[in-house]
Amino acid sequence: MYTQLRETADELAGVLWREHTVYRERGGGVVIRGEHVRRWISLGPTGGKDQALLRAGRLLDGGTTAPARTEVVVDLNAGTAELAAVCRRMLAEVAAVTEPAPAQARAGRTAGPGRQRKPGRAARAARPGRPPRGERHTSLGSFVVLLCVAGVLGAWLYSLFGGGYGY
Repeated sequence: MYTQLRETADELAGVLWREHTVYRERGGGVVIRGEHVRRWISLGPTGGKDQALLRAGRLLDGGTTAPARTEVVVDLNAGTAELAAVCRRMLAEVAAVTEPAPAQARAGRTAGPGRQRKPGRAARAARPGRPPRGERHTSLGSFVVLLCVAGVLGAWLYSLFGGGYGY
C-alpha cells in the first residue's frame, strides 16, 4: 500500500506544485509539502483496497504542520487529473478558512503597515542566530547573586548568634 501511495503522491506533487517535498509520515502515509504556498496534503491508508484518506492543511510559521482542515476518502484507481482536482478543491477550502475577512483583519488596533494581526497567540518561532545551549545552565552572574545572598544571610546569623553581649 505504501508503494502505491508514494507513487500517487509523486504524481500529484508534480501536477500540483513545481516546488514540493514528498516524505513518509509516522502513520504509514505520505505527505506532500508546498513550502511556497504554505500548504500540505497527506495521503494515508484507510484499510480499504485502493482507497486513501486525503487530508489537507496549512503550514505554520515555524514550518510545522497545522491540523488538517479538510479530509476525504478517494479512490486511488482514479486518474491523476481527477485526484489533482480533488486536491485543488481541498486546498481552496483550506485557503478560504485560513484567510481572515477584511473586517476581521482591521478590527481593534492596527498592526502596522504590511502586517496582519493574527487572532489568538501565534506559535513562537525558533531563533536562527542563537547557538545551542551548552552543558552549563547557570551563568557567572547567577553565582555572584547567590554569593551575595549567602553573605547577607551569614552576616545576619552572625549578628544573632555570633556577636558578643557587650556590643
